[in-house]
Amino acid sequence: MEIHQLKTFVAVAREGSITRASKRRCLSQPAVSAHVKAIEDTLGITLFERTARGMTLTNDGQRILVKAERALDTHRDLTEEAARIKGRLTGKLRLGAEASSNSDAIGRLLRTLFERFPELEVTLRHGTSLDILNSIRNGDLDAGFYHETGEPDADLVTFEVSRFDIYVAARRGLFTTSQPPDWRTLGEMPWIISSASFCSGQVAEGLFRAHGFRPRRITHVDRESVTRTLLAAGLGIGLLHAETAHEAQRCSEVDLLCEAQKSVRVLFAHSANRMQSPALGVVNSILHAGMSGERSFSYVVRRHALTRDDILVTA
Repeated sequence: MEIHQLKTFVAVAREGSITRASKRRCLSQPAVSAHVKAIEDTLGITLFERTARGMTLTNDGQRILVKAERALDTHRDLTEEAARIKGRLTGKLRLGAEASSNSDAIGRLLRTLFERFPELEVTLRHGTSLDILNSIRNGDLDAGFYHETGEPDADLVTFEVSRFDIYVAARRGLFTTSQPPDWRTLGEMPWIISSASFCSGQVAEGLFRAHGFRPRRITHVDRESVTRTLLAAGLGIGLLHAETAHEAQRCSEVDLLCEAQKSVRVLFAHSANRMQSPALGVVNSILHAGMSGERSFSYVVRRHALTRDDILVTA
């Protein structure tokens, strides 16, 4: 039984589908099926019930899944321990980010990783905050940047990268801004918002509940640049992040009617059970250095036996 077969088994178990597991593992469907059959033949038990709706774990399969995930965690720890012994970072680091996350922090992080750790293969995938959190929890991502309006879950280790406010905006001159917004009137207007899986979409839904209305027409747009264009054209009411909102206001495109949400936090997060990862230790130190302006790497040096020269960052 090979490690790559165990990875395929876990992927099928999590996805519930040969097709989705093949995409996740970048394998052909016959290869995925062959991996599962090889494990079943080796263990002498049936892991899945194959139905028209997909692959469902048997009772035996559920017990094996727990052991398989532990084995993969142990394998990952082993390879990372070898990297610590060698004093360099190798392997893969999979990061996620919501499209409107702090691009300066992400760019600085990636540049530093590329320059200082050429043997570390880094990938960045964009998605909604919900997608990123789910991918961190199911192991598809090692860490990611997401937007948090409340308190992060206890199963995550987080670090605040930045904060931003969100404003309700409308075409310039559409409403009088000298008075508080008339929510009854705003409720009659079309609204342009992102889906509820994005931070702005969640804030919009909170506004609707707080003021007791539901717009008659909602257009879902998941790119803030498109929202800005539609608002400037007078096609509805919408939400903009502070930087975009103030720029659009300076360009006389929109008026800011009120603050919808104050201090949304952009957090870098990874699972609490990855605290021993040398790559994530380095990432945390780079982000801390970027925020504080201090070159303090005691966390990495102490926990991961990397030298100061290995991880020196030039801000």
